[in-house]
Amino acid sequence: MNKASSLNNAGNAGIALARQFGIYVVLLVLIIFFSIASENFLNSSNLLNVARQVSMMGIAAVGFAFVLLLGGIDLSVGSVITLVNILAAWLMVNAGWNPVLAVTAALLLSAALGFSNGWIIANIKMPPIIVTLAMLIIIEGVAYLICDGLPIYGFPESFAVIGQGYVGPIPIPVIIMIVIMALGGFILSKTFFGRYFYAVGGNEEAAKLSGIDVKKVKYLVYTLSGFFAGVAGIVILSRTNSGQVLSGKGFEFDVLTACVLGGVSVTGGVGKISNVLAGVLILGVLSNGLVLMDVSQFVQMVIKGAVLMIAVALDCLQNRKSL
Repeated sequence: MNKASSLNNAGNAGIALARQFGIYVVLLVLIIFFSIASENFLNSSNLLNVARQVSMMGIAAVGFAFVLLLGGIDLSVGSVITLVNILAAWLMVNAGWNPVLAVTAALLLSAALGFSNGWIIANIKMPPIIVTLAMLIIIEGVAYLICDGLPIYGFPESFAVIGQGYVGPIPIPVIIMIVIMALGGFILSKTFFGRYFYAVGGNEEAAKLSGIDVKKVKYLVYTLSGFFAGVAGIVILSRTNSGQVLSGKGFEFDVLTACVLGGVSVTGGVGKISNVLAGVLILGVLSNGLVLMDVSQFVQMVIKGAVLMIAVALDCLQNRKSL
């Protein structure tokens, strides 16, 4: 009995180590592989480009990770990015709003949409995948109605600083990502809200019995997911200097892949923001390396889909072994 218990403890310890450090090993292996495969990969300009490219994904991934910690999902992230992109652009160009006011209004709307997801899920008890899928379709339709499917451009030059500016050698989008990830890590590790996220995701009924207001936790988490997606949408808008209805298309699947790669369990209750950053970097390095190797975009889609499936499969296997 003692031997079986020791083996079980050793297995659990191995799973914990794999969750904590395995992602960094994968990242290192990818960096070494692409460094050998392409002489341009390790150029400082290319590495900064990778960091800038993944910054929007990293920003949205913080809120998405919170949702996964609850055992939920938010498929509306990409459409929220699109709507924020279009709405802020329309307000600046067509309504003549100051960029600060336009950005503020768009971010408030993104938070309100996230809150709506949380309210419906918490009160009507609809499955999160259905609620957020329906919201995805609704929001995408609204974005098309606002711009008639046409790009919006002609912003003040000062607005481009958010997505295209630098502080020293570091792109501002990367700084925004680091700040938001640090905030996300602080919330999870240093606040009672973070403890509530883990508690609700680990066992919702037990969390209720311990006095946690589960409904308010869901409101907060989905609101944060919508808000951080909105921030990502603003950064994308500033970087591309054009509001486009395809700006957030499929974004939710990249963010989901990054979070699961980073060890955030799809069943809830397990995950760290630091590992999510590693997952984001893995996707960025993979995409950039494949482009440098001149791999077809369609092949890249196949690879990313396979990565998502493998990551979720490994998460399910790890959860089964830990029972």
